[in-house]
Amino acid sequence: MRKLINAFFLAAGLLFTANIANAQQKLAHLNSATIIEAMPEVKTARTALEAFQKTKQADIEKMISEYQTKLKAAQDKEKTMSEANKEAITKELQTMGAELQDLEKRIGDARQKAQQELETKNAELFNPIQVKADAAIKAVSKEKGFAYVFDTANQALIYWDGGDDITDLVKTKLGIAKTTAPAPKK
Repeated sequence: MRKLINAFFLAAGLLFTANIANAQQKLAHLNSATIIEAMPEVKTARTALEAFQKTKQADIEKMISEYQTKLKAAQDKEKTMSEANKEAITKELQTMGAELQDLEKRIGDARQKAQQELETKNAELFNPIQVKADAAIKAVSKEKGFAYVFDTANQALIYWDGGDDITDLVKTKLGIAKTTAPAPKK
C-alpha cells in the first residue's frame, strides 16, 4: 500500500512538473511582411518583375496597334464600296474580317499567356525570398528557445499580451539594418 501511495505522489509530481514546464513555454511574435519588405532581394525581384511585365505589355500593345491599323484599313475599304465594285470589296472585307478575328483571338491568347508567365515569374523571384525569411525565422526561434512564434502580418493573431517581438532579431539574422517602425496595434 505504501508503494502505491509513493507511486501516486511520484506520478502527480511528474505531472505537475510537466504542466509547469508547458506553462513556461516562451511565446513571441513578429511581422513577416516587415521583414520581407526590408530584404534587399525584394527590390531586385520587383525591378525584374516590372521589367518582365513591361516587355509583355509592349508585345500586346504592338498586337493591338496592328489590329487597330487593320481595322481602320477595313473601315476605309468599306467606304470605297459602290455598286460597281460591291462584290470584290465584299470579298476583301470578308478576308479582312477573318484576319481581324484571328488577330483578336491571338491578342486574347497573348494576354492570357502573359498573365500565366507573370505569375510563374513572380513565384520564381519571390519564393526563394520567402524560403530565406522562413529559415531565418526558424533559426532565431530555435536560438531564443521560443515554443511558439505568431505572425502578426497575416492576422494569424489578432491580440497578444506580452511576448517578445523578434522582427528585429530576424532582420539582424538576415543582415538587414534595424529601422524604427511603429508598433502594431493590439
